[in-house]
Amino acid sequence: MKIGKFGEVNNISIDTIRHYMDLSLIIPEKKGGHYFFDEYCQTDLELILHYKDLGFSLNEIKGLFFYKNLAKSMNYEKDTFYQSLFKLKYDKMEQEIEILEKKRDKLKRVLHDLSLTNETSNSIIGIDLSVLHLLTCSKCSKKLILQDGIINNNQITEGKLICNCGKEYNIISGIITADKLFKANEQTSLEDTISDYIYETDNAYLENMHREGEWAKKKLIELDLNNKLILDIGSGLGFFLRNIYEELPEDCLYIAVDRDFNKLIFLKDVIARRNPRRNILFICADFLNIPIQNRSVDIVIDHSGTSNYSFEHENFLLHELNPLFKTDCYLLSLFIL
Repeated sequence: MKIGKFGEVNNISIDTIRHYMDLSLIIPEKKGGHYFFDEYCQTDLELILHYKDLGFSLNEIKGLFFYKNLAKSMNYEKDTFYQSLFKLKYDKMEQEIEILEKKRDKLKRVLHDLSLTNETSNSIIGIDLSVLHLLTCSKCSKKLILQDGIINNNQITEGKLICNCGKEYNIISGIITADKLFKANEQTSLEDTISDYIYETDNAYLENMHREGEWAKKKLIELDLNNKLILDIGSGLGFFLRNIYEELPEDCLYIAVDRDFNKLIFLKDVIARRNPRRNILFICADFLNIPIQNRSVDIVIDHSGTSNYSFEHENFLLHELNPLFKTDCYLLSLFIL
C-alpha cells in the first residue's frame, strides 16, 4: 500500500512515517516515484510502537533493530546482551521515577506552603492619616480637607479630599483619584496580564529590563531612606516597588502614581498581602496633577515614566514636576532610547 493508506490504517501521520524512514526503522520498497509498504513494514511499525510503549527512544529502538537484524536466526531474544538492553532501560527508568518522586514531594510541599500564604488575611491599605498634611491641591497648592471619610485602622479607604478653590479628589478603595477621568472600570485579570506580558515580550528585552531593575534597586538601597518621601512616576504593575518593598524603612513614604486605576488596584492588593507593612500611598492621576506639597519629594523613581510621557508630549516631564522636588532631590531614572 502507498504511504497515505499505510498512515491511515495505522492512525499515524505521513510526517511520522517519513521520520521512521529517515532513521531506517521502516524500509519500504520504492517503485517509480512512490513508496510501497508491505507486511514487513507493518511488522516493523508494530515493533516500533511496542518499544515506544516500553519507554525506548527512537535512537534506542534503532539500536535494538540493528541487533535484531544482525542476530537473526540466533534466538536473539534469549541472548544475555539483548536482555541487558531491557534491564538497563528498566534500571534507568527506576532512577528517573525515584528522581521524579522526590521532585513531586518537594513540589507538593511548596504547593502546601503557597496555599497557606493564600490563606493569610490581607491588611487594609488606604491613605494613612499621618500623610494628610502632605496632600495639597495641584491647582492652587492649598491644603486639602477630608470629607465623608471612611477610616479603618487609621487608613482612609473612601471619601473625598476637597479644596476651597473647588477642586475635589475622590478616594476610592484607598486610592486618591484626580479628575473625573479616572474611574474604576471593570477589573480584568492582571495576573494573566503579567504572564501574557512575559510570554509575548522578547526575552532580550525582559533580560535588559531585569538588569536595569537590579541596577536601580542597588542604587536605591545605597541611600538613606529613613524619613524620606519617594515618588514613583508611572508605577504600572509595580515591578520595581514589589522588588524593593522589604528594603523600605517603616518611616519612609512611597507614593506610587499611575494613570491606570486597575493597575493601582492590582498593585495595592498585592502589597496588602506582604509583610512587614510599609507606608505606601497610591495616586491615580495625570503626572501634572499629583496632589502633594511642593518641595516635598526626596527621591524620584522614574522607571521609563518620562520616556512614556514623551511619546505624547513635547515638554520634559521632570522639568514640569520640578516644583515638587526638594533642592537636593535624588533622581533615579531609566529611559527608553
